[in-house]
Amino acid sequence: MEKINAVITGVGGYVPDYVLTNDEISKMVDTNDEWIMTRIGVKERHILNEEGLGTSYMARKAAKQLMQRTDSNPDDIDLVIVATSTADYHFPSTASILCDKLGLKNAFAFDLQAACSGFLYVLETGANFIRSGRYKKIIIVGADKMSSMVDYTERATCPIFGDGAAAFMMEPTTEDVGVIDAILRTDGKGLPFLHMKGGGSVCPPSYFTVDNHMHFIYQEGRTVFKYAVSNMSDACAAIAEKNHLTKESITWVIPHQANLRIIDAVANRLELPREKVMVNIEHYGNTSAATLPLCIWDFEDKLKKGDNLIFTAFGAGFTWGAVYVKWGYDGKKQ
Repeated sequence: MEKINAVITGVGGYVPDYVLTNDEISKMVDTNDEWIMTRIGVKERHILNEEGLGTSYMARKAAKQLMQRTDSNPDDIDLVIVATSTADYHFPSTASILCDKLGLKNAFAFDLQAACSGFLYVLETGANFIRSGRYKKIIIVGADKMSSMVDYTERATCPIFGDGAAAFMMEPTTEDVGVIDAILRTDGKGLPFLHMKGGGSVCPPSYFTVDNHMHFIYQEGRTVFKYAVSNMSDACAAIAEKNHLTKESITWVIPHQANLRIIDAVANRLELPREKVMVNIEHYGNTSAATLPLCIWDFEDKLKKGDNLIFTAFGAGFTWGAVYVKWGYDGKKQ
């Protein structure tokens, strides 16, 4: 029996219409465009500011575009996995809401939470469902409404984040393409450096948590920066060595779009030229689980069948890793 692998057969994406510029942020906190561009590399970010709309709205937009582009029948979708840290509700899952909105009657669905590494984890998770031989069409989504937990009076974090969503279709193949290998890691020692203090079962919502701004992102930037650079670089180097990839044979590295200095540091450690690194942080900011698929959504027409891609990310937990994908179609034909 031929070996079954999981190949990405299409991509869809969505970012909200409203664009929050650095000039606007400089009116909220003591900062300016030069400071933000120098330290983070973000010029603008898209914000979902319509009342009553959450992460599932953006996920639905991305997944609907994906299904149209791949000409997929809703009845043929077996599984939906949504990577997010900003679910519409504690329960039910955002994925279950997505199934309803897309009219999927034969799929089961669940959310996966690994912070900014969420889409990295969901790539390997989705691939393993395909490899089992029981599932034929899987939608994986990275979606986050980061603006819902950003404190816009906190100058260190508020320029970093934006909102967005993107989705991949995954299907079986016996060709030598698809999700080839993954190195995924977690280390809980990262908890003190990047988290949201209030709202969970340890510290449920109360007047105290609201009054003390405990429902926003807390980050110790220098520590996170240091671990992100070393762990993303090490994971990329390890997966390249394991699969006999060289800087010449790697077509693209797709890094998590958290900070342009982190991206540059990772590229330098891998001795890769910038033209082999996908970068769109300037226009979207850090959309957490959505950054990796949004890069592919932006760069799809540059991809060719057989291209060697390394996805890498780092997030709260700490969570990190790298996934090696051999691309399955010519992007310009989609």
